[in-house]
Amino acid sequence: MIKLCKFALVCMLCTLCAAACLAQSIKGTVTDSLGKGISFATVNLKSGNLILAYATTNDKGAYALAVPADADKSNLQLAVSCVGFKKATVKVEGLASPYNFKLSWASNQLKTVTIKDNSPRLRAHGDTLDYKVSDFASPQDRVIGDVIKKLPGVTVAKDGTISYNGKAISNFYIGGDNLTDDKYNIATGSIPQGVVDKVQVLDNHQPIKMLKDKVVSEDVAMNITIKKDAKLQLVGQETLGAGLPDKYYADINAMMFKDKYKAINYIKVNNTNFDVAGDLVAHNNSSYLSRLDNDKPATVLSLGTAGDPDLPRNRYLFNQAGIINLNNLVNLKKDVQLKANLSYLHDTQKQTYTKFSEFYLPTDTIRYAEVQKNKYRPDYMHSQLSLNINKDKFYLYDNFVADYSKSTGYSALVTNGTPVNQVFKDNLMDISNEFNYMKTFKKNDIIELYSYLNRSTEPELRVIDPGLNPDIFNNGQAYKQLTQTADIPTWFTNNYAGYKIPGNNVTQTYRAGFSLQSQTLKSDLSLTQLNNSSNLVADSALNNLDWQRRKIYAEAGYDIPGSVLKINISLPVNYLNIHYNDGYYGLNKNLDRLYFNPRLYVKYQSGVENYFSAGYNFRNDIGSIQDVYNGYILKNYRSLYTNNADLTERKTQSANLGFNFRRAIQLFFFSINAGYMHQNANNIASSVLTNNIQQRIVLPYDNNIDSWSLAGNISKYAFSLRTTFSAGLAVQTTKLNQILNNIILPYNTVSKTLNFGADTKVSSKVNFSYKAGFDQTTSKSSAVASTSKFDRLIQQASVNYNPTDNLFFAISGDHYYTHQQQANDLKYMFADASLRYKFKKTKMDVELSAQNLFNTKTYSALYLSANSFTQSTYNIPGRFLLMKVTFNI
Repeated sequence: MIKLCKFALVCMLCTLCAAACLAQSIKGTVTDSLGKGISFATVNLKSGNLILAYATTNDKGAYALAVPADADKSNLQLAVSCVGFKKATVKVEGLASPYNFKLSWASNQLKTVTIKDNSPRLRAHGDTLDYKVSDFASPQDRVIGDVIKKLPGVTVAKDGTISYNGKAISNFYIGGDNLTDDKYNIATGSIPQGVVDKVQVLDNHQPIKMLKDKVVSEDVAMNITIKKDAKLQLVGQETLGAGLPDKYYADINAMMFKDKYKAINYIKVNNTNFDVAGDLVAHNNSSYLSRLDNDKPATVLSLGTAGDPDLPRNRYLFNQAGIINLNNLVNLKKDVQLKANLSYLHDTQKQTYTKFSEFYLPTDTIRYAEVQKNKYRPDYMHSQLSLNINKDKFYLYDNFVADYSKSTGYSALVTNGTPVNQVFKDNLMDISNEFNYMKTFKKNDIIELYSYLNRSTEPELRVIDPGLNPDIFNNGQAYKQLTQTADIPTWFTNNYAGYKIPGNNVTQTYRAGFSLQSQTLKSDLSLTQLNNSSNLVADSALNNLDWQRRKIYAEAGYDIPGSVLKINISLPVNYLNIHYNDGYYGLNKNLDRLYFNPRLYVKYQSGVENYFSAGYNFRNDIGSIQDVYNGYILKNYRSLYTNNADLTERKTQSANLGFNFRRAIQLFFFSINAGYMHQNANNIASSVLTNNIQQRIVLPYDNNIDSWSLAGNISKYAFSLRTTFSAGLAVQTTKLNQILNNIILPYNTVSKTLNFGADTKVSSKVNFSYKAGFDQTTSKSSAVASTSKFDRLIQQASVNYNPTDNLFFAISGDHYYTHQQQANDLKYMFADASLRYKFKKTKMDVELSAQNLFNTKTYSALYLSANSFTQSTYNIPGRFLLMKVTFNI
């Protein structure tokens, strides 16, 4: 027991000695340069790189640090650190005195962390969706249009029309400015993709600032943003080329994209099948004229050619074209723009084809066999000057447009064994001015004044020789030539005043105005006899018809621009007076009508990125001056038209329902739309077909047309495959009646379209794309035993390979397959290839390209309508080589 107590005492003494040794400590404070204590500063006691002990300062900056007993007292250091302050270190000389630190402020920057992810990303903010161009561009892409075609959810039609999730865009902006209006092929086909940072899709787009969030908009627009360095300098790609056989190409352009000044100016000339006229396509012209209520007269006469084959223009066009296009926009100050667009186009186009047509009747089939060699020489000039002031509480827009075109067409024709020569001259002058003014008052009410004035004239002259169908036109006597003239000079104006009352939930709009249309249809069909004397074909081959259309209208509109539910209701009432007369035929008629044309549009936001839309429209339409002339007009060499009925009146009901779905993060887009249209007219065209000529007359019988449509589109980017997949399906059925050779024939035409596409980056050096489109058209009549049907499949594929940073190789191919009943299938294959080398230091590249490698020189196309079948065979350009040199500014 005594030994045990002694042992315990020894242990206690040892423990107390050890505790006494550990009880040594270092104390002190940590303050800033002003003497204020720094809390949560870390104090480390170190021996070399080894940390022996550590402590943290309290709220007053004080710390206490225990020193291990076995520590080497001769090699101790104190290190103090805190976020926002510079580190401090001091050597420990002894343990008796406190160690106080005064830290100075430091600007510490976190080390850059780079996360590499080459997968494309979309950014959605509000109604705007951003595509980063570099995510979707490939080294082979030259212009921004090449990249837009690859964007998920975006489709581009053959004529350049851009659609987002199934809906065509209303505007195309460059850095927020509308430089080219709806002729945006100018921009997409000219702007180098390397200067563009982002492509933005603007949903529910309202271009007028003072109407934003007040008036419901159904429009989708697109904007491209320019990189900062590209805004500071002149941009351009100057290309010169020559090839075999006898080919030339030049594209000289200069572009500027500053905030205050934007311009796209260029000159293009070529005979390489590239259609420069595509730059002047106005994608929204029909909807623009509909909004103006301006029913411009269509060209009356034609050569009666087969039209263009269903191929890309560069596959069939024989041309010698040149265009000068100048587009300049100046931001005079904030929200004030002045813009000028000027262009001149000259071209010479040639076309050679054979055409075989069949018209199916219950008791007979009428056939036409034709061979034509055509030449077309258009000259087209366009000038536009506009001023736009677009502020939050003030809006003014004035747009002056002048168009002039002069074209001459030549045709050497053999129809059913009869040779015919034609010359057709067509001159158009069209001048208009549109003015729109809006101002917001103190109570936020908005007044609007609008005026549109248009003058147009289009004299047409067509001469046919030698004497065509003398048994029809000259009582069986031979004659020298047949001359048809036509012109419809037109004045039109539309003016209104409007008043908007924006509310918390509803914006009310009230509008009243008038429109006037004054026209004269002048035409005559005359013969030149063998003795050079001239006379009318018949007493009924002359027109001098005066036309006046007067309309007074009032409209009430209601907009609910909610974040979830958007509704637009339009309730227009129109009083219409039409008077037309032609004293030669004793024609003098007056028509008064009161029309109500309601319209409803509803959009329900069922989710953040998906919505339902629905619409209904009831519209009363009335015909034009071209529906009521009594004298015969030979519209083409075998189509003789006249009218024997009252003015056409149509009642049209249309309804549509759609669903749009989007997941921006997943790059997934889906839309489906269904529509129905029913139209009732008070007359119907009756045609009498013989083997030499078609005669048409309008008769006063009820005429109904019913049409149903369903269309769906889907697009998805597969991240694992680095591929954008797209697909679409459309079905449309139309029921209508025709009168052919005095027999009423009801027809049901069904068209089905299915398309699929894939665009993939196999690697950083290889890109691949594939597109396929299948069309099926079926036409059936209960009065005709047979059913007309044909199937068509178009496949397009391309491979781009860049083995080095400055060498690019591309090959592409198109395959066309057509299956027709009771005839051989049609198959065509086209292929193109190019090799391009880029000199980096000189900003120059050289390209050698070959088009139509298989040297296909003829192409056949089929067309099926309600009662007719047509097969046309065209001569197309064969193989050619082209060398281009491009300098980049």
